[in-house]
Amino acid sequence: MPLLALWTSNPIAVGEFSIEQVVATAGDGLLRDGSVCSGELRQYLSQVPTHKIAVYVDQCLGSSLNKGGLILQDLINEIGRRLDFTVTNGRYQGVVSAIGYDGIWLSPEGHSIIAEVKTTDAYRMSLDTLAGYRDRLAAAGQVSGPSSVLIIVGRQDTGELEAQIRGSRHAWDVRLISAEALLKLVQLKENADGPETGRKIRSLLAPMEYTRLDRMIDVMFTTATDVEKLSAGLAEPEVEDRSDEDRTPKSSWEFTDSTLLQRKRESIITAVGRDHGAPLIRKSRALFWSADHEVRAACTVSKRYLKRNSYPYWYAFHPQWAEFLNETKRSYFVLGCMDLKIAFAIPGKEFVSHLDGLNVTIKDDGSRYWHVHLVEKSPGSYAILLPKKSDYLRLDDYVTKVT
Repeated sequence: MPLLALWTSNPIAVGEFSIEQVVATAGDGLLRDGSVCSGELRQYLSQVPTHKIAVYVDQCLGSSLNKGGLILQDLINEIGRRLDFTVTNGRYQGVVSAIGYDGIWLSPEGHSIIAEVKTTDAYRMSLDTLAGYRDRLAAAGQVSGPSSVLIIVGRQDTGELEAQIRGSRHAWDVRLISAEALLKLVQLKENADGPETGRKIRSLLAPMEYTRLDRMIDVMFTTATDVEKLSAGLAEPEVEDRSDEDRTPKSSWEFTDSTLLQRKRESIITAVGRDHGAPLIRKSRALFWSADHEVRAACTVSKRYLKRNSYPYWYAFHPQWAEFLNETKRSYFVLGCMDLKIAFAIPGKEFVSHLDGLNVTIKDDGSRYWHVHLVEKSPGSYAILLPKKSDYLRLDDYVTKVT
């Protein structure tokens, strides 16, 4: 059975495959330029969670795989996509008639990176050749605007290559990073919420002037601030809701363990992807999308609140989520409940059309979020309260079963 069909019918079994077994199952199992094997492998990698990509990278670097360098090239390009670069895959094998590169990564900010993937730095490489690729790509119109070269090395011991770059005339145009560090950047981005964090993480991969350290400190501060809530266990924005009847002092708020919340969210997203025929991968802590970005979800989770006069479930909805959902026709605002085996996948445009019926909080810094209260109208039948319209948005048609 071809890889993609097997992945669709039995994802748990495929999830146990080594990367070598995955490649052997794709197409005819022969990884080469333009092959069905290559196409299926890349499509499969675009659908698996990032932690599985990390496992495959480890397998490529930890043993001598047949064509391990080619597999690593596809894995690294997929990591680039997880950082929101638009990636053009290069060729596995160079030919005289084509410009040699492993990948072209175009950031949303307009910076192009020519990616060069190496399993090891045991062999010296020609920086002049890499710079020549960049010049030829620019001349051919495949790269425009500011650009640089990024060498991604599998092994950590890169001292000789670092010295080679520092001593060359290309020192300001070439940067070097290990595969492990690149994966850490993806992890930071996926655990953050704000779009600014992703932008600043991407900026680290472009050449940066280090005499003045303000820019680097700014990147570190923004990223640390964005993931601080997750690290502290304040995993869901909805716990900040003190609106309406519930005016509980901040010091007495109760929080659900962030690991449990994230585990619940992942099971919900798996179910939503299954129901809508598109596996979803994480863009940030609460935002998910399909490999082609056409199917999207903003997923938030609440525990059940038992205090008198409080709603059983409450959430926050943020303006950046509305922007994310409105960029495609197939999007969903997904509400999860820690104690229920169902979730609610509300079409994005349907939910956004009801925002004027929700209460809103505007913070001192000008940011805002809407309060979403989930109520049980009758046993097993749930609805969102629309207090400004004295009405409800019933959710019976949007139920997703969560295993």
